[in-house]
Amino acid sequence: MPSTGLLKINLCENISVTAGVFTDEVKSVSVMEGDSVTLHIDLTRIQKSDVIVWNFGSQDSHIAKISREANKVSVYEDVHYGMFRDRLQVDVQTGSLTITNITTQHSGLYHITISGQKKTSYTFNITVYTHLPVPDISSYCPKNSPSSSSSNCSVLCSVMNVTNVSLSWYKGKSLLSSISVSDLNIRLSLPLEVEYQDTNTYRCVINNPITNQTTHLDINQHCQPCSGESHVMFVFIQ
Repeated sequence: MPSTGLLKINLCENISVTAGVFTDEVKSVSVMEGDSVTLHIDLTRIQKSDVIVWNFGSQDSHIAKISREANKVSVYEDVHYGMFRDRLQVDVQTGSLTITNITTQHSGLYHITISGQKKTSYTFNITVYTHLPVPDISSYCPKNSPSSSSSNCSVLCSVMNVTNVSLSWYKGKSLLSSISVSDLNIRLSLPLEVEYQDTNTYRCVINNPITNQTTHLDINQHCQPCSGESHVMFVFIQ
């Protein structure tokens, strides 16, 4: 009967991930920049005489080696231009690897190989997310907008320099519109049109798989009548 994997993720300042079996399956891990993540091994599958090697990246650069019988740990902090320097912690007894104060450059594949009576391996895929900015809401005048006597208010929710996020408008608990972006570092904007006399609650939310930031729309503060002299055109990213 085929084995199943066990993945344990605690989304907090210290994230712990446990690999329960050794297969070709890749375990995905999400973590916030600046936090720590610990990659564990199932101890029931490790012998005292085993040698454990941790590798990073598609080219499998060694970052740590553990000889349990000799009770010895070697850490290779200078690989990848020293990006792991003073960030790696290895437990000689458990074989676990901890990366502290993690950054986006530490995103990628982490391979563990255990050599003993037989050779087994496991792979973790870590994605590190940056802290999100607070969305900014401002009024704008779309091209061909009605005159200042219009009863509608046009606002734009924007965030700068974002990657792998979604930006959404909500009316109460209902989703009105949303836009997502990945693998880019850009300004992301999403418009909304409401009536000046509208008493509903509106909020703009930016989120990634771990966290979110919210700005509430204050019609009195954010809405300015269009003068008919200044207009804005923008392109939406689908």
